[in-house]
Amino acid sequence: MTAATHLALTLVVPLLGGLTMVALHRWPRLRDGVVVLTAAALFACALAVLADFNTGDAPLLRLAEPFPGIPLALRAEPLGVLFALLASGLWLVTSVYAIGYLRARRESHQTRFHICFAIALAGAMGVALAANLLTLFVCYEALTLSTYPLVAHAGNQNALRGARTYLSILLATSIGLLLPAIAWTHVLAGTVEFTLGGVLAGKAGPLEATLLLALFVLGTGKAAVMPVHRWLPAAMVAPTPVSALLHAVAVVKAGVFTITKVVLYIFGTDFLAGIPAERLLVYLAGFTIIAASVVALRQDNLKRMLAYSTIGQLSYVVLAALLLTPLAEIGAALHMVAHAFGKITLFFVAGAVYVAASKTQVSELDGIGRRMPWTMAAFSIGALSMVGVPPTAGFVSKWYLIAGAFQNDFHFVLAVLVVSTALNAAYFLPIIHRAFFRPERVAPRIDHGEAPWPMVAALLVTAALTLLLFFFNAPVVELEKALVRMP
Repeated sequence: MTAATHLALTLVVPLLGGLTMVALHRWPRLRDGVVVLTAAALFACALAVLADFNTGDAPLLRLAEPFPGIPLALRAEPLGVLFALLASGLWLVTSVYAIGYLRARRESHQTRFHICFAIALAGAMGVALAANLLTLFVCYEALTLSTYPLVAHAGNQNALRGARTYLSILLATSIGLLLPAIAWTHVLAGTVEFTLGGVLAGKAGPLEATLLLALFVLGTGKAAVMPVHRWLPAAMVAPTPVSALLHAVAVVKAGVFTITKVVLYIFGTDFLAGIPAERLLVYLAGFTIIAASVVALRQDNLKRMLAYSTIGQLSYVVLAALLLTPLAEIGAALHMVAHAFGKITLFFVAGAVYVAASKTQVSELDGIGRRMPWTMAAFSIGALSMVGVPPTAGFVSKWYLIAGAFQNDFHFVLAVLVVSTALNAAYFLPIIHRAFFRPERVAPRIDHGEAPWPMVAALLVTAALTLLLFFFNAPVVELEKALVRMP
């Protein structure tokens, strides 16, 4: 197959898999088999795209041309290839987990659930491999619309209310801010193509560039930079596999990926470095990190605490992208991966504890580690990664963020990292202590020990990936060095 065919298959495979799931809705076991096979095939396609890129074969695949000179098109580049591998690889793990979760909970509308998941992954792959801002916007909106039924899956008033908040904020920010930013970019630069080094140098003044960057950052609502973050805790009404998709893989990563790609390919780090007002958005990202961490510290509901933790962790990536130093840009890419592995583990654990022990509150977790040792061991690894403790992936990404801050002599960023690390420790470490070192106060209503094996297997895999990235991060670093011209 050609490189262009591999690009096309990243969209075709999940959509074709979704259609097959529709045809097999009367045969749940066959349908679930197709779910796993589709996810595996998509990951294989992403690996093929990586192989093509490494051999220098990165063609432009034109899908359509809705406007003269502005096609819907795909092309592989380092950051996009990384996101495609991350989203497709974790979908494979999540699909196994979701099958175990949905069966254990005897959830209705399982076929609809898996179909929406497949469409969402097609959207995520389109965002990852978009060759220009128009393609990214179309796929970004497809991702938003396809995940709405997932957030509303339970169908009760609480779920519908949370889903409305989710949809209204993401559509309002993308249509009201992101789309005008794309149009303004085209007016200024005459193009919306992603070009390494940017397209706006010499085309926009300092004030225009600052306002345009603010539109991109706030218009990319999936990045959850305050004050456009409320959709993320509202979406916690969704089933846990959806929370894992929203908070660790496709949706939030699409947000911070978009901001990082805009900084590198639309503005260019050299151009932005000459605009002092750009630092105002660094301060906004820093505020988001600290404020979200403080709110997380006060939460008793486990999934809600993880939601606010996600808001803070996402702004690490935004902060790194806006530091405009080579090491920080690599740190942004690394933290996308580290956060994905660690946070998906934490959400998997939250779902496993709910299924096996019917517990949703942090205050209920006393002694749960003795009843569910494998599950809570995985939680400990994910939590330590969020704090940034070696030997976990979070330590490596924070190392690059700190090094990038020193490259720029930006002491505010160093202070944010220190304070947020202390806050992360303050709300994660007590949970580990509760789980393993406190006696269980009230026996769970369901005494099953560990959750069903597909769920436990999935969370152990992601916990292992969180550890392995600490030791084997060189492939990610080497892939992203092409973006920052490092030797």
